[in-house]
Amino acid sequence: MNSLSLVRGVNATLGRLAPQVIARRMRRQFMTPRNFPPKDWEAPWLGSAERITLRFGLSALRWGSGPTVLLMHGWEGRPTQFARLIEALVEAGYGVVALDGPAHGRSPGQEANVVLFARALLEAAAELPPLQAVIGHSMGGASALLATQMGLRTRALVTISAPSRILGPLRSFANFMGLPARARAHFISLVERRAGIPAAHLDVQRYELAVPGLVVHAADDAVVPASEAKVIHEAWFDSQLLHLDAGGHQRLLADPRLIEAVLSMLSDVRAPACLG
Repeated sequence: MNSLSLVRGVNATLGRLAPQVIARRMRRQFMTPRNFPPKDWEAPWLGSAERITLRFGLSALRWGSGPTVLLMHGWEGRPTQFARLIEALVEAGYGVVALDGPAHGRSPGQEANVVLFARALLEAAAELPPLQAVIGHSMGGASALLATQMGLRTRALVTISAPSRILGPLRSFANFMGLPARARAHFISLVERRAGIPAAHLDVQRYELAVPGLVVHAADDAVVPASEAKVIHEAWFDSQLLHLDAGGHQRLLADPRLIEAVLSMLSDVRAPACLG
């Protein structure tokens, strides 16, 4: 029996005997990110960035100058995972600010969730020049969508490998960890209580999205199903859908087609402001 099978077996047993106990344990695990060191190829981008600290302690990296593009990584991610996109944006004349999400990198906190990520975007936007675009990967994309419902203002929004609703990842985690029904229900309730918003409300089909957008997903994403992109696109009237045949959950961040689509959309939304 491998370690995962053992964990699932223990969770199944404890979940029937003491569902609230195992739910509390799983809630902490679900909301406590691990911080992984950057890959070797990310090192030059760390070295060339300016480290900034926002008013309430949120940490970020900044490159270039010009109209501001704000980036938010995904769960257990890092700003420099956007390296190829950052390079293209800076060369195109944009200033790029990439956040360390709450409890990630040098930003404060022990736990994180999509609501805290969304509030971090609002905090950053309040201290930065008007945003030309917000680009979020995975949970960062979900948080960017949520942040627009909380007052985030930006000329454009890009989601990459993002889920359309939070109940999906919650249920997938609970099932993966082997939680029986009662423990699963307690787990979701605890997450909702901690986040402060019912999970059912964190659903793009409930949102009013009035900003131009781009939805990007790869068919071979093993973390967030590619079908989520279609749900987001159909709920978002003013969005374009870029469906890549390959790129997994993270490799697509460096895909030239993604970069080209982002720059094209930014050019379109920037043009009116540049007219004499």
